[in-house]
Amino acid sequence: QHSASELILVEDEMTDTEDNEEEDLGVMDDQRSVILHLISQLKLGMDLTRVVLPTFILEKRSLLEMYANFMAHPDLFLSIAAGATPEERIICFVEYYLTAFHEGRKGAVAKKPYNPIIGETFHCSWDVPKDKVKAFRTNGASTVSKDSAKEPGQDQSTCYKLRFVAEQVSHHPPVSCFYCECKEKKMCVNAHVWTKSKFMGMSIGVSMVGEGVLHLLEHEEEYVFTLPSAYARSILTIPWVELGGKVNINCARTGYSATVTFHTKPFYGGKVHRYRNYSEVKHNPTNTIVCKAQGEWNGTLEFTYSNGDTKVIDTTKLPVIRKKIRPIANQGPLESRRLWQHVTNSLKEGNIDAATEHKHRLEERQRAEERQRAALATPWKPKHFAKEGDGWLYVNPLWKTH
Repeated sequence: QHSASELILVEDEMTDTEDNEEEDLGVMDDQRSVILHLISQLKLGMDLTRVVLPTFILEKRSLLEMYANFMAHPDLFLSIAAGATPEERIICFVEYYLTAFHEGRKGAVAKKPYNPIIGETFHCSWDVPKDKVKAFRTNGASTVSKDSAKEPGQDQSTCYKLRFVAEQVSHHPPVSCFYCECKEKKMCVNAHVWTKSKFMGMSIGVSMVGEGVLHLLEHEEEYVFTLPSAYARSILTIPWVELGGKVNINCARTGYSATVTFHTKPFYGGKVHRYRNYSEVKHNPTNTIVCKAQGEWNGTLEFTYSNGDTKVIDTTKLPVIRKKIRPIANQGPLESRRLWQHVTNSLKEGNIDAATEHKHRLEERQRAEERQRAALATPWKPKHFAKEGDGWLYVNPLWKTH
């Protein structure tokens, strides 16, 4: 049992060549009638968790993989631990956090990742060149060219290894967990997220209930953070995504906290696809604001520090370090890419009927297994995470072994 929960063999992993860009196509006429039919049966504010959405709005990846793509700038993530003071570390966390959604979302078009089935897992890792992980620097603008994202060599001594595992631990409510660690930097993050979808007329709102905790073991600091809501707008024409709501990042030990407010586009006027956010980092004991940031999570972000310095990050120019993942042939039957491979291949070929059929089979299998567990009164036992209080924790986290 314990060996099953160990992180998988990274030796088998290869650089991911999957190009997940989704075409920014509008909704086809025949698809529009399907959506209209669906909308006619929905009521405002209705929970969409159990509503089966048409396959053509699916993105070619599982929600578990989308969470992994939030780590597409692992150099910024690892740099958090390099901050010399608590103030620098929380500012680095905010910088990483604000740049994470750009890659996680993949293009402006709003498509929906596959709902993971219970027991589904996703494993990957990143080799992060050590020279890319820098201590905090406030001076000057940060401009990094895409060229610097060249594939690091296989020489492991020049890279930090960051490992990721995600698992769907519950079906109703749909709870996903993920855990990511870098042993060398003595840091890890553990999160559990429950997605709730709501019908809002011409848009769909998805709230991410739950929280994550970043552990910096060397500094004995824990940062508790929440996630924003997402909105799929203009679902009948060219759907697009925006983030909304207020999220909090809090470190009880140091007294630093941050709030990030994602502003949605005003109903009239305002630029579409321009996602403003505003954030503030505060030292609570002295009530001092040490950093402000504003801009767009999929564009340019400007940070202003208490000493008057500013720094600009253009999220579209940040180098992406590709994740490493095992070939489908080496994956277990419940790993995301292998589990959904027939749906993905059918979507790539544009064969919506076949994709729908494969998806239906997976969902039916999940329902049958659920009925069987209910009949035998045996609750589902996840492989990598265990329930603790309101949340879920990875079974073998770094802080236990450290």
